[in-house]
Amino acid sequence: MFYVYLLECQQDKSWYIGYTSDLKRRINDHQRGCGCRTTFLKKNWKLIYYEAYIEKRDAIGREKFLKSGSGRKYLNKQLRNYLLK
Repeated sequence: MFYVYLLECQQDKSWYIGYTSDLKRRINDHQRGCGCRTTFLKKNWKLIYYEAYIEKRDAIGREKFLKSGSGRKYLNKQLRNYLLK
């Protein structure tokens, strides 16, 4: 399985979108500062959304979409109740 995930920085509410084949390991990497530059520079990330895919290419395509303007609008709509907290 491949996962597309959305992390939220609990300090400034910024988002990080990525994909992986091992969701638990990847989130732990981000928490330890071993992830990408964005998650290395900020701390205290929380998983707030993920999707699972059988094919890697589907996960990569979905990640690209979610990082686009339309994808961020989609996420805002999907997470409306969460974002109101």
